[in-house]
Amino acid sequence: MKNYSVILALFIVISFPAYISGQSSKQQAKPKQPNIIFILTDDLGYGDLGVFFQNQRKKASDRSEPWTSTPNIDRLAASGALLPQHYCAAPVCAPARASLLLGRHQGHANVRDNQFDKALDNNHTIASVLRTAGYTTSTFGKWGLQGAGNPPDWPAHPLNRGFDYYMGMIRHADGHEHYPKEGVYRGAKQVWENRTNIADKLDKCYTADLWTAATKKWIIDFEKENNSVKPFFIYLAYETPHAVIELPTQAYPAGGGLKGGMQWLGEPGHMINTASGKVDSYFHPDYANATYDHDKNKSTPEAAWPDVYKRYATSVRRIDDGVGDIMQLLKDLKIDNNTLVIFSSDNGPSIESYLKEDYAPTFFNSFGPFDGIKRDVWEGGVRVPTIAAWPGHIPAGRIVNTPSGVHDWLPTLANAAGVTAPANTDGVSLLPSLTGVGKQRNSTIYIEYFNNLSTPKFEEFAQQHRGRKRNQMQVIRFGDTVGVRYDIKSGKDNFEIYNVAEDPQEIKNLANEPGMEVVQNKMKERVLQVRMPDTSAPRPYDNDLVPAVSIRKTEGGIRWKAYTGNFPWLPDAATLATSESGLADKPDVSVSKRTNNGVLLFEGYLKIPADGQYTFTIKAGAGALLRIHDATVIDADFGYVPLSNKAGTIRLQAGLHPFRLYYSLKTGTNPLLNLEWDGPGINKQKIAANVFYK
Repeated sequence: MKNYSVILALFIVISFPAYISGQSSKQQAKPKQPNIIFILTDDLGYGDLGVFFQNQRKKASDRSEPWTSTPNIDRLAASGALLPQHYCAAPVCAPARASLLLGRHQGHANVRDNQFDKALDNNHTIASVLRTAGYTTSTFGKWGLQGAGNPPDWPAHPLNRGFDYYMGMIRHADGHEHYPKEGVYRGAKQVWENRTNIADKLDKCYTADLWTAATKKWIIDFEKENNSVKPFFIYLAYETPHAVIELPTQAYPAGGGLKGGMQWLGEPGHMINTASGKVDSYFHPDYANATYDHDKNKSTPEAAWPDVYKRYATSVRRIDDGVGDIMQLLKDLKIDNNTLVIFSSDNGPSIESYLKEDYAPTFFNSFGPFDGIKRDVWEGGVRVPTIAAWPGHIPAGRIVNTPSGVHDWLPTLANAAGVTAPANTDGVSLLPSLTGVGKQRNSTIYIEYFNNLSTPKFEEFAQQHRGRKRNQMQVIRFGDTVGVRYDIKSGKDNFEIYNVAEDPQEIKNLANEPGMEVVQNKMKERVLQVRMPDTSAPRPYDNDLVPAVSIRKTEGGIRWKAYTGNFPWLPDAATLATSESGLADKPDVSVSKRTNNGVLLFEGYLKIPADGQYTFTIKAGAGALLRIHDATVIDADFGYVPLSNKAGTIRLQAGLHPFRLYYSLKTGTNPLLNLEWDGPGINKQKIAANVFYK
């Protein structure tokens, strides 16, 4: 009888249905959540990694085209997936990092253009989502999204945006110096551990080494305390090889992982094991005496690499050493098989060095097979080298050729953690593409950015791109087709259109080819339908009317769906299983008689009577979110005060506009959803049923 009870208990544990993320009551027990490490570099070009480009140069063995190596990152890539069609959110660091953390592209992120040190929106972030999912969260390195205030009480300090622990450089300009105490080229800088400035203890600490050592220590301490029971999320944001191209003090310590490589010593004045020797002195031996065919004449002696390029190659190799060291640590701790590691860069390569010697990314062709650099929206400025590895889930040697963007990582990591991403994300989970399991939803590749300089006149670039005035720029991608606009004067300006699968350098403009007028018009419409204007980053098309859609047949009413689950936020319903559905004449919470927790989604079309500006207002018992097309007009989710009014304004063309309205069902809350509007000839009032169509 005793044995029978044990068997029965085991049967119940194995067979009892588990609810995961509100998706299905029939799913089995929740799998173990993976640890997650997201490694982001600063100004590392697509062409800087061996596996993406440098190995091709080495194979060609053209001595006039020097090459570098990244053996550890190449091994990481071989163990998982390459994402050669991956885009940053903007071609400069602050907006790119904001979009990563928020899961929103530049049509919705609150940090745009060159808004360095602006406070990251107080909303869902990768860290807050994963912390809610049970993760302990930490971040190391560059931040630059803290907002105005007196240190350490910045409003958007990492500890105020979902992280449990922080060590790094909070202020943007501090990341322009890689020896924070000595300040070799840019003066002394601040380094914060949580809310304490520890820079005075960091003698001879080269920051790439510092962040690697601190990350390793944190992982070791965490695993010792938690014994792999609880998962962790680490956002490791190296600020190299960006800007001042400084050198380490010495060779990377031998070995790696638990016993070797970078080690945290924790002694003021000697905090890490490379905090000795001479500051800014060590060249990697592969590059210290490197030569090249500088005049493209094999009969003449080769010249030494210029010092600045030895520095750059050493800086990139140091990141590579750090990645290898961390990967060895995961193996030593026996957590490598349950850790998802992503490696990427914030934007394309830079022309900055802050040294006496000029630097250009042409020496190694850091922009890869593309044209454009940092602050360009040509592919070289926005296509970034990206790798994802997760043993047992992402097949080794996988190549993901579907386009994706940095804002896709929030839903991807939420998916990996077993929760549904917030509805306000612009991204989609990339796990289907990465793992080969499930159907991949299309990513939205949309970029907007302003810079008043020009594309460099590098001879490697196509003639038509050299010296192009940037100003207002924009990118939209449909499949293999990319639309690009430079120096935009009006929303009526045509896109240059390129097939970047066949023409990655964007040489042949297809805009005037037969049939392309349809694509042109679709691009002009789409860029207005996926974004909301931001007065702090004005665009010449902000006042354009969002185009209506043409559909063959409509009738009054809308469709609604209910999803059951105790969601901590309004979830992206596209990934959920419907528990109930039906038709209604307008959004009304009484359509569902359910009293348990969940979310309602109302979908249909709004019939806009006249061209003009419309303000929509929501008052809800718990939370709500309104999208018109794919523009988030009202986000009344994170921090929403129940029964308060939340409004949003959008300019709409007369006609039909698709909408999605999310409403949170919470036990014990007032079941109220009040949707009002005002616009041309309309005083503020509830939206009548005859406005809604399906």
